[in-house]
Amino acid sequence: MGAVAPAVKPAPPSAELAATGPVSSVNVSQLATLAQLADALDSMDYFQILKVEQTAPPQDIKRAFYQESRTYHPDRFFHLGDAQVKDAVGAIYKRITEAYYFLRDDNKRRKYLADITGPDRANKLRFTETSEAEAKAQVKKEQEEQIGTTPKGRQFYATAMGEYGRENWSGAERNFKMALTFEPSNARYKERLNEVQQKLHDTFKKSGDSFKIR
Repeated sequence: MGAVAPAVKPAPPSAELAATGPVSSVNVSQLATLAQLADALDSMDYFQILKVEQTAPPQDIKRAFYQESRTYHPDRFFHLGDAQVKDAVGAIYKRITEAYYFLRDDNKRRKYLADITGPDRANKLRFTETSEAEAKAQVKKEQEEQIGTTPKGRQFYATAMGEYGRENWSGAERNFKMALTFEPSNARYKERLNEVQQKLHDTFKKSGDSFKIR
């Protein structure tokens, strides 16, 4: 008699869900994976939930959202009778949608990334009404820093930018300096003043005149 061929062991059930189509049943491994993911949601940040790097560009975040939301969309599990599975899927899908809502917005994503990489990460994993207000305040602050925080500062800055557009470097320099008298720590004003003074320097250098930046 020939050697008896060893019995082929069946492959273990996959823990991965099919990416598309209705789900008519889940095996033990898939059920355990769903339960573990649902239980871990509160310890995961939005990047982890969408399975993207913290440096991911917007198009990758969008692509990841479509992939994950398609996998865990509750409609795919409609015909299942297991309430535990449906509850887990619903929680996962809700958090995926929440993650995309905040990560797709540049300002929210910037604020969120600063929060979860800071010492208070554990309390900043999810956006709340407080963090939403903080994000809006940060945006307002950034906008003010761009154009100024005082009426006079903004006025002289606007005049300076007008002179800048007409390439009247002397007039622009004068008004940027005036803007800085009202907002001496405004980084944008300083940056523009340095830029204009370099323009003046280059202009006088080309004309053969000596020029000293004041």
